[in-house]
Amino acid sequence: MSQNLIVKPRPGHGPAPNLVDYQAARTTFSWSRAAEGLDGRVAGRLNMAHEAVDRHAAGARRDHLALRWLPRAGEPQDYSYGQLQELTDRFATLLAELGVAKGEVVAVLLGRVPALYVAALGTLKHGAVLCPLYAAFGPQPLCTRLSLGGARVLVTNAALYRRKLADHRSRLPGLRHVLLADEDDAASPLPATAALWSLLRQADPVPAQVTTGAEDIALLHYTSGTTGMPKGAMHAHAAVLVQQVSARLALDIHPEDVFWCTADPGWVTGTSYGIMAPLTLGATLLCDEAEFEPVRWLSTLRGERVNVWYTSPTAVRMMMRLAAELPARAPFPDLRFIASVGEPLNPEAVHWSQKAFGLPIHDNWWQTETGAIMIANFAALPIKPGSMGLPLPGVEASLLRRGPHRSVTPVTQADVEGELAIRASCPSLFRGYLGEPERYAECFADGWYLTGDIARRDADGYFWFLGRADDVILSSGHLIGPFEVESALLEHPAVGEAGAIGVPDALATERVKAFVTLKSGWQAGEALRQELLAHARRRLGAVVAPKEVEFRVELPKTRSGKIVRRLLKAWELGLPEGDLSGVMVDPAASLTEDPPRHE
Repeated sequence: MSQNLIVKPRPGHGPAPNLVDYQAARTTFSWSRAAEGLDGRVAGRLNMAHEAVDRHAAGARRDHLALRWLPRAGEPQDYSYGQLQELTDRFATLLAELGVAKGEVVAVLLGRVPALYVAALGTLKHGAVLCPLYAAFGPQPLCTRLSLGGARVLVTNAALYRRKLADHRSRLPGLRHVLLADEDDAASPLPATAALWSLLRQADPVPAQVTTGAEDIALLHYTSGTTGMPKGAMHAHAAVLVQQVSARLALDIHPEDVFWCTADPGWVTGTSYGIMAPLTLGATLLCDEAEFEPVRWLSTLRGERVNVWYTSPTAVRMMMRLAAELPARAPFPDLRFIASVGEPLNPEAVHWSQKAFGLPIHDNWWQTETGAIMIANFAALPIKPGSMGLPLPGVEASLLRRGPHRSVTPVTQADVEGELAIRASCPSLFRGYLGEPERYAECFADGWYLTGDIARRDADGYFWFLGRADDVILSSGHLIGPFEVESALLEHPAVGEAGAIGVPDALATERVKAFVTLKSGWQAGEALRQELLAHARRRLGAVVAPKEVEFRVELPKTRSGKIVRRLLKAWELGLPEGDLSGVMVDPAASLTEDPPRHE
């Protein structure tokens, strides 16, 4: 199936897209005009939580549904913008009573429960810095992030605290308060902790007394590098402007929409779009406490009348693998727009979605460091399956080649690889790596933020992801993007997941090796290996196709579902594994067979 096959969005379904004329929008767009859609950008004042909650609560949308929470079992709980304002004001008051100062870090270690949203928004109101943590982390990565960030307060629940941190509290002398968010606790059941909801009932619901400006730090997101300690990317309150614009233009969210983002709240997507962006538009945010379960998800999409769904390629691929076991497709009359993020979306998934939902999936691209969507497939524009799409209005993206002394040269020809770069004036770009100014400075050159991602741009201006700079494979003078290889393998009916790396080759510098997991009902063996190699050669040509295929039960993935190619390479070549705090998989237990012999 050709990567250049264009899928057109379904016409006449729901309201007109927020972005209709892309070229006109790019020509006329300015961030200063876009800021007129926010309340607080006056005299240097700006606060994310005010833009997400308070300005709606002060007007006609006070009683509009802001948050609908679906517990694992039981009845949904609804919170209007007015109710969310009161709860977040109480949390900000509580932080003041606890002596938390502006700019100090409040960490949140929770799943998708109401306390998460109250704590996150209340922290921002108070002028403290929100640091979301992933609940599936073990004690070591949690302690590392809490210590590096200097967290003063941790909001979690009794089970997580007891299991992961209670025995390690002595390693965190700067952590003054642990607030347990278990429902209906009048008092905390654990020593050196307090019951959050009990304290909130006693706190006054008065507006926050702290003023924040656009450049005050609001968010601290940790992202793992290929080596070394996790990097703490710091974002300012100014990022809310890009979050709002991208929610409106890239995700096509309207104020009357029900929006569902399935991202875990411990990651940047779960904050930027799982909390902030839809609320800035006055929409209804749906949150489901339960983890991925395909039948439940389909029921939720239909029963909650979801209009815009933002999910991950990993979840989509899991639904594709289980497609035969899912109920027969029923119509989704309210679903208007589907988007994905987290890793490149394989073309096959776009076509599958068109059949399963009557809608294509719109892939988009951004990073922890960019704070918001930078490149997207828009509602009113054709989709090229496998493409990242086009830059958001107001975002200047380019392809560059690095030179000596931090010089860069633009790549101007179509379909020529380069490092993806974003103009540093974009308001949502991170303001630093916590405690690592030199590491931060290395990310910039000549007014550009250098992303470390290798991409190409076609003649129509669409960007295509090829891989991370250290993932791209150089074979016989050709740069080969692992994503392209993986996408081809995923088109074979036997393949559930695929990861591709370059391994040393005396003649070609590197040759492509692929690792695959199989769908249920398929058996690893030499016949299937040869079939996959032949399939890839047919799809990609002899230069790009893998020369080896190895079967595995699992592939190493981050907690957010990205395949970690550097670990595949480390295991293959006997290299150091680097930071494993965000990675799931046991390499010793993952082989389905003995590795193939290299002749």
